[in-house]
Amino acid sequence: MPTFLCSAILFDLDGVLVDSTGAVDRHWRIWARARGIDEEKVIAIAHGVRAIEVIRAVTPHLDAEAELRDLERKESEDHISLTAMPGAIQLVSSLPVDSWGVVTSGSRHLATDRLRVVGVPIPRVMITADEVENGKPHPEPYLKGAKALGVKPEECLVIEDAPAGIRSAHAGGMKVIGFASTYRSEQLAEADAVIKNFVELKVVREGDSLRVSTS
Repeated sequence: MPTFLCSAILFDLDGVLVDSTGAVDRHWRIWARARGIDEEKVIAIAHGVRAIEVIRAVTPHLDAEAELRDLERKESEDHISLTAMPGAIQLVSSLPVDSWGVVTSGSRHLATDRLRVVGVPIPRVMITADEVENGKPHPEPYLKGAKALGVKPEECLVIEDAPAGIRSAHAGGMKVIGFASTYRSEQLAEADAVIKNFVELKVVREGDSLRVSTS
């Protein structure tokens, strides 16, 4: 049973705190079909990275900023099937407000909207796609998260559901627990441990630190 001692926990949003995989897949597929693109090619790279980078990769001939605005508008209007991941609300509500944050590849507007819809508390620290120069798998998003919380990167534990996010956190010097929701456990093998749900996670406060155990 791997155990981690940390000062703070940084959570990815989609697929970790919020079950939004259905909505994300649905809108990427609609977007791809409308532009005559192989939707499977888009889905293969869409999870865990900034939408604008996906758009630039598959449709370099289009106005990426305009495409992004259209895609995010439609996603923000779609609350069908959005739910909090089981145990997510209870977990983050049990943590000191200065000991956790969210680092997401979505925009601040979309992230805030999804948290509100499913009832997950909005954290004091949230690093979003529109606040970084380099998205995951670059370490910048998680390094900014650690800095905003006022802790050293190596004192942060990350919970991530996508390989790009795992690489981002590792590149920043952080330990990572993979969350097998969007991807299968074996696809998250780069993580330091893998869980399938928050039932397999136990967090105990020890002074100013958090002891996080997986089962």
